[in-house]
Amino acid sequence: MNQPTIYLASGSPRRHEILTNLGYQVLRVPADIDETPYPAENAQDYVQRMALKKNQAALANWLQNYSQPPEFPLLSADTTISLNNLILGKPANAADAAHTLKLLSGRQHQVLTAVCLYWQNRTYQALQTSTVSFATLQPEQITAYIASAEPLDKAGAYGIQGLGGVFVKNISGSFTGIMGLPVYETTQLLSQCGCSPFIQIQ
Repeated sequence: MNQPTIYLASGSPRRHEILTNLGYQVLRVPADIDETPYPAENAQDYVQRMALKKNQAALANWLQNYSQPPEFPLLSADTTISLNNLILGKPANAADAAHTLKLLSGRQHQVLTAVCLYWQNRTYQALQTSTVSFATLQPEQITAYIASAEPLDKAGAYGIQGLGGVFVKNISGSFTGIMGLPVYETTQLLSQCGCSPFIQIQ
């Protein structure tokens, strides 16, 4: 069986790992964009706009370099945290991370991941939303976690697949979606492009 290949418009090692574990050969394409939310933009609109803009930026980079459409599907994704409609992106620094973790402590929040796929002049999109319940965090836990540096490049200042998982009491939704790439929704989009993983689920 030939290994399916996709282009990934993301530098996330977690997204790369998820796709590799599914059996894809993953080739990165750069996609640098302005990730500033619009005034009063809600989390759902924001995360879908980011995923689409990343895809468009990666496609523009590709066409500029090669002057022809990509020969494999081009995938992008974006993940954001919503707490009572407040968008919590990646922290700017340690103090910002501490503030975010204090906001999440002892409360429920939503993790939204949008996926965008370009293939043969068509764009496909999907959105996955999960609810996460956080334990009440003690100040020393927050300090120790920030010292690990893990929260500094994560939306919402935590990684569920790493040390941050100890704070998560319960989830309702997709574990891989919270990591940054929902497997079910992603493979459904890829299947529409004839780029299915080895196991196909109807």
